[in-house]
Amino acid sequence: MSGHFEALPGGGAAVPLDEVEVAILRSLAVQMLELIGPGDQPAQGEDPLAALFRDGPSEPPSDPALARLFPEAYGDGDDEARAASAEFRRFTENDLRTRKREDALTVVRSLDRLTAAGGPGGRLELDVEESRGWLGALNDLRLTIGTRLEVGDEDESSGLYRLPDSDPRKPMVMAYLWLGALQETLVETLMP
Repeated sequence: MSGHFEALPGGGAAVPLDEVEVAILRSLAVQMLELIGPGDQPAQGEDPLAALFRDGPSEPPSDPALARLFPEAYGDGDDEARAASAEFRRFTENDLRTRKREDALTVVRSLDRLTAAGGPGGRLELDVEESRGWLGALNDLRLTIGTRLEVGDEDESSGLYRLPDSDPRKPMVMAYLWLGALQETLVETLMP
């Protein structure tokens, strides 16, 4: 896995991906969609404007990965901070979930487009908007995998990078590191 993003003239980015890389990225993006959930769709006959302003949840998610993706706005402080976090979450989490779903869908759709264009791999070209969606999705995937691996500060997590091949966490660590390299090169291509 060695693909790195390169800037395209006029904006956007391109990355060469082989068949295995496409399959891994697509699978991870689909798993992210499943983790985030389908979102609330307006009920049959419900006013779409009312659905747009529907309140979100006020409690943090119980899944540690979701809690990392949708953190408390004001920390785990006193009752006042918890109440402020609940209020903030109620008005923002639905939109944040929608954006995260759109980012993951951008990855899936662009990989499907690459596959439909002539094979299981090749050079994936993204416009500026798609690049931003990819950047968000790569960040969300790394946060999720890092949470599942319990990645902490460098002293605590450095042992993860020296796992033996027989360790069942090794593929997730390798994906985490690869996604980090992709994310870093994509950030570099988007910088002016």
